[in-house]
Amino acid sequence: MNPIFKAALFMTGAIASFSAMAVAGREVSFALDTFEIMLFRSVVGVVIVCSVAAFTGTWRQIRTDALHIHGIRNLAHFTGQNLWFYAVTVIPLAQVFALEFTSPIWVILLSPLLLGEKITAARAVAAILGFIGILIVARPGMAGLNPGIVMAGVSAIFFALTNIFTKRLTRTQSITCILFYLTVMQLVFGVAMAGYDGDIAMPDSQTLPWLVLIGCAGLLAHFCITTALSIAPATVVVPIDFIRLPVIAVIGMLAYNEAVDIWVFVGAAIIFAGNYFNIYTETRKNVS
Repeated sequence: MNPIFKAALFMTGAIASFSAMAVAGREVSFALDTFEIMLFRSVVGVVIVCSVAAFTGTWRQIRTDALHIHGIRNLAHFTGQNLWFYAVTVIPLAQVFALEFTSPIWVILLSPLLLGEKITAARAVAAILGFIGILIVARPGMAGLNPGIVMAGVSAIFFALTNIFTKRLTRTQSITCILFYLTVMQLVFGVAMAGYDGDIAMPDSQTLPWLVLIGCAGLLAHFCITTALSIAPATVVVPIDFIRLPVIAVIGMLAYNEAVDIWVFVGAAIIFAGNYFNIYTETRKNVS
């Protein structure tokens, strides 16, 4: 199979998974708070990861030499995912996804501090375009910054931290090891945060299928993106990922009567242009 076509198929799976997770998160929000959603998502994740590790015989890849990095990564991801689940319940889904696309911009800005990487001219241009896009999507002077927009924007920062520490972990840790600590540590975080008041709402017959979907979709989305990037250049994968925005906008319109805001698309397109310009420049530099 052609690598580009194969990558496109995996990205189709990622788009479907992210969209399903957003819808499922909104559907269970009436009964569970974000900490409880993350708790039960992690339960599903632990079962899946441990089953796959047992079936494939990759238990031996789970190491303990980088637990502190795993802890920082998973705390960042847990925080970002909680904020993201909150955002999908209070603002249009397309707006959440548009602001999520700023995560690579934050990677550019935080990498010099955490990875020792330099900010090149291309990365600076990408960051500037990204912030212009944020202003267009959020339009703080038009309707004010509501909590949903703020939470969606901040979640992108924590997702960027997650990506940075994931990059550090992949130098020495396997995918099985990373996913194992992802699900186990976030299960512990979920129990602690959901149970701090001594009251954890349990899923019922109505919310349980949505929670299983969230757990499966979360793991599948990251697996699909990682696989797509392993078989095709980022310059191919990233534009396909951008299709998430019109897809979720249509879903929001059909399922929740959300209006399609053209300025969300304009801002997201500028954010995408900045990301793509940086990826294209980095690719050309590596080839030369």
